[in-house]
Formats: sequence, structure tokens, C-alpha cells
Amino acid sequence: MSVHARAPCDDLVIGHAPALEPQSRSTERWVLAATVIGSSMAFIDGTVVNVALPELQRSLGATVLEVQWVVESYALMLAALIVVGGALGDYFGRRRVFAVGIVLFAAASMWCGMVPDVGQLIAARAVQGIGGALLIPGSLAILSSTFSAERRGAAIGMWSGLTAINMAVGPVLGGWLVEHASWRWIFYINIPAAFVVLAIVIWRVPESHGERTEGGLDWPGALLATIGLGAIVLGLIESSNLGLGHPFIAGALAVGVAALVAFILVERRSRAPMMPLGLFRSRSFSGANLLTLMLYAALGGALFFLPFNLVQVQGYSATAAGAAFLPLIAIMAVLSRWSGRLLDRFGARVPLTIGPLLAAAGFALFAIPGIGGSYWVTFFPAVAVLGLGMAVSVAPLTTAVMNSVGEESSGVASGVNNAVARLGSLVAVAAMGMLVLSTFNGALDARLAALGVPEDVWDALAGERIKLAAAQLPAGIGEGFRSAVEQAVAGAFVSAFRLNMLVAAGLALIGALTGLLFIDSRGKARTAD
Repeated sequence: MSVHARAPCDDLVIGHAPALEPQSRSTERWVLAATVIGSSMAFIDGTVVNVALPELQRSLGATVLEVQWVVESYALMLAALIVVGGALGDYFGRRRVFAVGIVLFAAASMWCGMVPDVGQLIAARAVQGIGGALLIPGSLAILSSTFSAERRGAAIGMWSGLTAINMAVGPVLGGWLVEHASWRWIFYINIPAAFVVLAIVIWRVPESHGERTEGGLDWPGALLATIGLGAIVLGLIESSNLGLGHPFIAGALAVGVAALVAFILVERRSRAPMMPLGLFRSRSFSGANLLTLMLYAALGGALFFLPFNLVQVQGYSATAAGAAFLPLIAIMAVLSRWSGRLLDRFGARVPLTIGPLLAAAGFALFAIPGIGGSYWVTFFPAVAVLGLGMAVSVAPLTTAVMNSVGEESSGVASGVNNAVARLGSLVAVAAMGMLVLSTFNGALDARLAALGVPEDVWDALAGERIKLAAAQLPAGIGEGFRSAVEQAVAGAFVSAFRLNMLVAAGLALIGALTGLLFIDSRGKARTAD
């Protein structure tokens, strides 16, 4: 699940909402409908695409590296530009920027559905990410500026619940479309939704603005962040094919690091930085963001490979693979209010230590199943424990971020934390892809050697290894021998998957340690010594 399993509210940059005249109840209902449908398009797209990746790989003949880029191009644009998207809404009008984001997202979705090859799909997904960066921040900001203060909490709660329901239904619907129609329909279904949202926005949604800063928009910061993250992700993904010592990989990583260093220097001097570095003087703010980075790196990097295991190794249908995520989303949705009460009773430190520990246990449970067995005794326990861990973590984590800064900085603090979550997943998918491919190759070599596979079969498999469990065997292999080699490929993938999940568990454990050491027990700001 590449779009991170955050509570929907945590995926929005909440800008400053100036006082407006109270809107009619009819307008409030229309605004709620537009923001729920619009934001759900972007939230669902990530989970649905992950379910479709195995079939998409087969249909387009893509390698695992190319499939990674299908996910990463979207995540890259979203992570680099989502804070700028919120600022654009404040500056030019939230309704206007929200509408532009919907149009761009819909146009890119149409392109995704019509692409003839994986290269165009990667480009179209990047454009989708730009559209998401424009529409996601404006969703809750529009909602907040439309509802009065006394009605705003109930409205956001309803928005969150409806969006969570859509997120839960999305993977199952996507899996059904992949199985009974085509993976292309997971993108086409965005088109009618976009028309509905645009109609509501044009006729029923009032315009609103935020405070305009004297420094304008931080375009240099956005450009440097995009170049830096893009170059690093490029280097990590392509290193699986070329090797870390290749001049191109070294150059890409060097450019990425240089761009991010330049980004920090620009942010220090900017009059309106997209990431105000002064926020990190708060120990709790820095700790909460480090915890976010670890936890969502674990989640994004690990769950990217789960659909491949379920479909290509375990033999699940696309629909069943989509339904496998339902317990995680359902547990998070049901227990989110309960986790908020934990915060009131124990403060932020306790849940932000226990929650990541539970998540680590969930990731570790994913490393137990082999090949075969009932979902309820293999993957369900891991999904349920991971869902419980995330449910305990998400609300206290958001509150710890907000409480660690002043009210005047709450919008940008939310944006920074959201960007950090996406950054964690973005880098983790690239890095764990390199780890999984390397482990798969080593495990497959050992299994093929044990089988005494002839040299010509080794040579035929050499070009297929990049597809991992989807590797195609040469036509000349006898039926009995073919079955043994197929089992070797599947077993090698399971070995790589297990290591991947154990690394994710380690990252979650680092998050738990961060919560214990850095988060104030009351969730309040605590300055560095």
C-alpha cells in the first residue's frame, strides 16, 4: 500500500482559515461531498495501484524496477510539492487550486489508462502526483474555512469517516476491476468522480484564501527538493541493475545529496520557506518527525511487496489480494477515537512507544508464512497486529506534532510532517527494492545450484531475474524440471520478502525508541537543551 496508511486527516496540509461568514447548511453539505470525493480519488489511487501491480507487470512486460517507478514517480511529485500545493491554495484561492488539481489528476488518470508501455505510465503517474499535490492540501482547508468553529469538528470527523470507508472499499474494487475487466479501469474510474467534483466546486463551493506572506512562494525550495529526492530515488532504484559502484549511480546520488544540501541553505535564507528549519529546534517536533520517517518508511517499503507475494507466489486473485488489506484499514478506522483517548490519559510518549512496537511485531509476523496455507492463519495475524500498531500510533503522532509548535505554525507543521511521511515511503521503496532483488538473486542461485540446473537454464533466467517472482522460465525445460525451478523462484522470493519484513520491523523498533527518548510525556513542546 504505497499511499501511506495514515489517517486521512493526517494527509492534509491545514492552512490558516480566515474568518468567513457562516455558510448555509446546503453549502456545507455540498462542500463536504466535494472534499470527500476529491480527496478520496488521491487516497484510493495509491492502494488500488498497489493491488494492480502484479497484473500491470505481466501485461506491460515490466521489470520490478519499472514497477517501482510506477509507484515512486507519483510519490516523488506528491512528497516534493504537497507543501507548495497548500501554499498555492492560500495564495491564489483554495477552490481554484483544488479545481486545477482535480482536472490535472483526471487528465493524468485518462493518460494512465491509455498508455501503450510502462515508460508512459511512469510519466503519467508523475503528472497524477502533481495533481494530487494541488488537490490534497486544499481539501481540509476548504472544509475548515466553510464550517463554523463549533461545527468544524463534526464536519472533519464525518469527512474522515467517509474517506476511510472509501479507502477500505478501494482495494477490493480495484482488485475486482483488475480481475474482471482490466487494470486500466482502476484509472478510468477517476474520470466520472472528477466530473462530479468539478460540478460541485463550480456551482456550490465558496472561494477562500489564507494569509499571504511577504516572501511569496518558495519555488527555489520546491525545485531543489524535487531534484534532490528524484536523484536519490533514481540512484537507489537503478543501483539494483547497475550496481552501487557504477558512475551513473554515484553521480545521481551525489547530485541528490548536493541538491538537498542546497535546499537546506535556501530554506535558512528564504523569507517564506516551504520547510521552516526553526521548527526543528523543538525536541518533540524533531522526534515526532523522525518517528514518522521510520514508521512510514517501514510501512511503504514493506507493503509494496505484499501484493506480489499474495498474487504471484501464494496464488491469490487480485480481488482477494485487495481484500487482504481490509482488516488493517478497518482496525485503524474503528480504533482511531480510542487511540485519541489514550493520548488524553497517558500523554503522547506511551502510545508512541507502544504503537511502533506493535507495528514492529506485525511486520515480524509477515516474515513467518512460507508458501500456501489459509489467509486467516498466515497473513491475517500480521495484518491485524500491524493495524493495531498503526491505530495506536497515528492520532498521538499527529497530536505530538501539533502540540510541539505554536498555533500559528500548525499548518506548516502538518505539511512538513505529511511530507516526511511520504519521503520515508519514497526512499524506502527504492532502498528495499535493491535489498529484495539482491537477496532474491542470492537465494535463487543457491536453490538452482542444489537442483543441478544446466548452464543454459541459468543463462535463460539471467534476464528474467529482474522480474522477481514473475520471472518466465525458458520454453525448453521439461515439465517435471520446470515445476522444480518454479518452486525455486517462488522460494527465493519468499526469502527476500522475509528479510524485507524484518528490516521493516527494525525500522519500526527505531521509531519506538525515538518515541521513548524524544517525545514529551504530555505531548507538549520541549526545546532542545
